[in-house]
Amino acid sequence: MKTRDLVHVALFAAIVAVLGLMPPLVLPFIPVPITAQTLGVMLAGSMLGARKAGLSVLLFHVLVAAGLPLLAGGNGGLAVYPGPTGGFFVGFVPAAFVIGWLTERAWTRLSVPLAFAINVLGGIGVLYAVGIPWLAVSAKLPLAKAALGSLIFVPGDCVKAAIAASAAVTLKRAWPLIQAPRAGVPASPSSSSARAASAGPSSPPR
Repeated sequence: MKTRDLVHVALFAAIVAVLGLMPPLVLPFIPVPITAQTLGVMLAGSMLGARKAGLSVLLFHVLVAAGLPLLAGGNGGLAVYPGPTGGFFVGFVPAAFVIGWLTERAWTRLSVPLAFAINVLGGIGVLYAVGIPWLAVSAKLPLAKAALGSLIFVPGDCVKAAIAASAAVTLKRAWPLIQAPRAGVPASPSSSSARAASAGPSSPPR
């Protein structure tokens, strides 16, 4: 990985951490607060692609696991993981990776509506798929009740998805950090003939 890539990974880990400085909104009916850090996850996936976004969020995990109070509300340490918010926190990694993977494959035709759909799928669908069952087990709630209570997060997360989509399309035009996957292009017959002619006559068999 190039130095520039390492800088991007560290930068977006720092962005997720900075968003944790915003005070969380604690809800009385579900033990998971509303925070701004999922916006950082969406931004990482939308702007860095799958590999670098996943590494960026993994770096953030390492820092939190080491005890740094980087999660919203000043939380940190290994005790975060078994708690009711642990599933959503763990879900940061696959969410960022899926957003990045889908963004890479849609890069040449990326638009704000398409980027929004990608962020909803990864930043809401994938994140909730990990976080809600974890919440149900940790808080000893029925799965349906945990899922119903988590619906309160959807409007805010849709706003975050719209912000990340707009930022991704703007960055694509101004300073793209993602390159679309390139499929192998077979050489045309004319180019093969030209290379053969330039190579000269072949050596006789021995």
